[in-house]
Amino acid sequence: MKSLQRQVGVGDDGAFGPNTARAIATHFGLSPERGAHLLGQASHESGGFKRSRENLNYSWKGLMATWPSRFESEDIAREYERQPSKIAGKVYLRDSLGNLSEQDAKDFIGRGFLQLTGKANYRAFANDMGVPDVMTDPSLVEEKYAFQTAQWFFDSNKLWSICDQGVDDETIKKLTKRINGGYHGLEDRISKTRKIHSWLMEA
Repeated sequence: MKSLQRQVGVGDDGAFGPNTARAIATHFGLSPERGAHLLGQASHESGGFKRSRENLNYSWKGLMATWPSRFESEDIAREYERQPSKIAGKVYLRDSLGNLSEQDAKDFIGRGFLQLTGKANYRAFANDMGVPDVMTDPSLVEEKYAFQTAQWFFDSNKLWSICDQGVDDETIKKLTKRINGGYHGLEDRISKTRKIHSWLMEA
């Protein structure tokens, strides 16, 4: 968030509030609705813009709750407990993510404010945005392109037309499904989106 704040001309104290939201929306040419949805969803996914890297340090119970189909028993889950690299290899070694080896799965974990995940998605972002270094240094996504990957996700998945429908509960729910694959944290997403929209409407 600090690097983004410098980019849009706001003091880099790390805090996210009305001034930062307005500066981001203005800098990237986002309407109040588009800005609210993008920032609301990103804020939820990143814990209020406090993290831009996925934390895979799960307990065995957390593994079973998060990936029940991959950790079907306590015995299996305990083999992976508190071992982030091993967990990444277990859950992200999938052709659909473009991860063809355990090393790919470890390297291309969730990063950025919307948790860009998988080698295929990193490659698509790198190609579309002209930043090939991302493929040799994936940490750039968390350190330099955390917001840009979130914006790219909305662009590439054509989510802006949904944003333009307003900030009512159903619209936020529809976006959440496209971003999360379900409705995890829906109440928080609604709260954050509406709060940010009110800030942007005051601009």
